Amino acid sequence: MSEEGLVLWFTGRPGSGKTSIVNQVYHILKKYNKAEILDGDELRKWLSPEAGFSRDDRERHINRVIGICSILSRNGIIVFVALVSPYRKIREEARKILGKNFKEIYVKCSIETCMKRDPKGHYKLALKGEIKEMTGIQDPYEEPIDPDLIIDTEAQAIEESVQLVLDFIERVEPK
Repeated sequence: MSEEGLVLWFTGRPGSGKTSIVNQVYHILKKYNKAEILDGDELRKWLSPEAGFSRDDRERHINRVIGICSILSRNGIIVFVALVSPYRKIREEARKILGKNFKEIYVKCSIETCMKRDPKGHYKLALKGEIKEMTGIQDPYEEPIDPDLIIDTEAQAIEESVQLVLDFIERVEPK
């Protein structure tokens, strides 16, 4: 494990599998005591409890996450960010701020499959109008143009996805 950190920014639609992949990779790497998970849903509870899902609120929340990533990564931590982060602009800002150790991982999954999975019931509520500004329903998800890694959770089992991430870390981790 390097003294320099790494930020693995998992982006994808709600229900694409970001958190499931991140949790499994983290449990494999936590033995090094140099890894941390920043999960969007968990962070929102304590970092941005006042935030809604408007574009401004999302960007403000993500900027706070970028700040935490900066602190952790410069202290040698591998940071796993599982965050919808639906807008290209804010992900590009994260790359600019965090530098060469920022890696964008696109957890690709069609909106149809995400809606079928709907692990938290958010799509169902959004379709009923009970959740406003839901990514993929009332608000867009802008797919990455040139991510560092693509994981297609419709075509790959969770074990394959986890192994892809582990292999990727081996290739890109600062030495």
